[in-house]
Amino acid sequence: MSFEVDASPRFVRKAAKFLRKHPDRRADLQDVLDALRQDPFQPSLRLHPLSGNLHGFHAASLSYEWRIVLVLKLDERRITLVNIGSHDEVYGD
Repeated sequence: MSFEVDASPRFVRKAAKFLRKHPDRRADLQDVLDALRQDPFQPSLRLHPLSGNLHGFHAASLSYEWRIVLVLKLDERRITLVNIGSHDEVYGD
């Protein structure tokens, strides 16, 4: 079960900013992206649907503190990355 992963322009900007502030997380981010490609339902990713103003989106954990917000299209086997940041940053936008 593999998925195609792409990134929105917003994610690209946010990820670049995130990695400038947290260069030590580069390998962690790559590991999460690889895991999402292989199987987004791996328990380690803690993938879950969001509600409220983020209804229709999902979130995956980069770590306890950091999240990735994404759109999951099961029928197309596609994941679009939307945002990255701390819990408060991604859920507060």
